[in-house]
Amino acid sequence: MESNHDYQDHQSSAARPRSQTWLTLFLLILVLLLLFKEARTWLPDLYYQGAQPRAVTARGALAEDEKGTISLFKSVSPSVVFITTMAVRQDFFSFRALEVPQGAGSGFVWDANGYIVTNYHVISDAPRARVTLADQSTWPAQLVGAEPDKDIAVLRIDAPKHLLPPIPIGTSNDLQVGQKVFAIGNPFGFDQTLTTGVISGLGREIESATHRPIQGVIQTDAAINPGNSGGPLLDSAGRLIGINTAIVSPSGAYAGIGFAVPVDGVNRIVPQIVRGEKIKKPALGIRFPEDYAVRRLGLEGVLITYVAPGSAADRAGLRPTQQDQFGQLILGDLIVAAGGKPVRNGNDLFRALDSHEVGDTLTLTIIRNGGKVDVEVQLQALP
Repeated sequence: MESNHDYQDHQSSAARPRSQTWLTLFLLILVLLLLFKEARTWLPDLYYQGAQPRAVTARGALAEDEKGTISLFKSVSPSVVFITTMAVRQDFFSFRALEVPQGAGSGFVWDANGYIVTNYHVISDAPRARVTLADQSTWPAQLVGAEPDKDIAVLRIDAPKHLLPPIPIGTSNDLQVGQKVFAIGNPFGFDQTLTTGVISGLGREIESATHRPIQGVIQTDAAINPGNSGGPLLDSAGRLIGINTAIVSPSGAYAGIGFAVPVDGVNRIVPQIVRGEKIKKPALGIRFPEDYAVRRLGLEGVLITYVAPGSAADRAGLRPTQQDQFGQLILGDLIVAAGGKPVRNGNDLFRALDSHEVGDTLTLTIIRNGGKVDVEVQLQALP
């Protein structure tokens, strides 16, 4: 049987843990209070009832260049459109033909009759296209015509005239490096996007979809990304000076160099397309092989392999490459200069032709029978 002494020891030992627990709890609360008091010096004010939003500092008037940019965007953006190219796909379950988006680009209103200008490469691979105007209305578009060599295409939509404010037209013959420019378009599908920059170079050259050179191209550092193609490049007066068409970038995104087809060529070509006329391009009436084939022969220049009967080249007496009765090649005339400038390949000849008009006389320097001869050719229209 447990003694009274043992019971008292057990009772006192049970009381000690309870008193220690209360003491520990008291000390913990005291430490938390001290920490909380210290925390007020470094915790953000938003944790406390006394924190309030700060007063807004008055901004003041916008800078004059900001006002100009805002005004330019408000004025010109209604003329910029979003182009979605469509492809026809067959539904797997219903076997119905469905239209699905294939690509996107930009464009601009040429006139109130519904003519829309864009890049040829924006619509070249698509059977159908839709145009979304600034009011977000979407209209089916019809291809009117194109000039692939200059990357220009014209679409037409049947929209009300009040939704079709024509873009103001400028000129590209007096542009200067350092001049401020603005690009409006739909990069990555984000509509009505404005980027700014300067003209960083003039007289550049890019390759068209047909692999012919486009000369006199404007270089700019205004951000141009996928989806900007076909949109307008504007001067500080809000006038069209070029069509944004290409970028130089290893990744495919903007890297600081963009190009625009100059407006002077656009302003000459678009009316011809609208009128349904064939684009007048100067030509010689010859055919020539790819550059690599000429190099294999150890030659440099443009080797004439065919002269169209009655053509400008035929009238000038140019000679094509032929075969003798034994199948051996008799080399024709090799064009090595045009207008006094060297012709090393086909692109050099295209450059010379593009700088002239139909009816102009172009002096060709050719190699014939081992000697150089100058021949004058009156350029004809490309058939």
